[in-house]
Amino acid sequence: MSTLAILLIPPFCLAFAAITDLLTMTIPNRVSAILFGSFIVIASIIGMDWQSIGMSLVAGLAVLSACFALFAMNTMGGGDAKLLTASAVWFGFNTSLATFLICVAIVGGVLTLAILLLRSRKQEIMASGLPIPDSLLVAKKVPYGIAIAIGGLLTYPEAPIVQLAMQHML
Repeated sequence: MSTLAILLIPPFCLAFAAITDLLTMTIPNRVSAILFGSFIVIASIIGMDWQSIGMSLVAGLAVLSACFALFAMNTMGGGDAKLLTASAVWFGFNTSLATFLICVAIVGGVLTLAILLLRSRKQEIMASGLPIPDSLLVAKKVPYGIAIAIGGLLTYPEAPIVQLAMQHML
């Protein structure tokens, strides 16, 4: 049961966050809370050692610190900061976290360029009637939850807790 939770909860939370960020430019606090809280519960149930759980929390704290600085400079939204922090604990303080963060940065760069391109063609897109959320065309910010979700989904199989869950399945 805990293995199934590991395989379903983070991907579902990330996908839900991406969709809500795309449509509303907000990420509900409950998504990050569920993501963080479920890690604490599931990691202890599946038998992750306390040192690994502690290092995962250190990873979250490190990401939170960086995100807080970006939020204070008004370059990152609060929902994005919370989602990135809650996601980081699933990767732990190791190379899988670096892979996740690099992937998020790359996807975020591509996403930002794509949105800038859309916004530069706003009149044509609106006239064509394409079903694109208005927030993508008129908002000043980028729904970075999409990049966090894609980066997380692409790199999640590398997370130590997923590796541990796979060992339990065999």
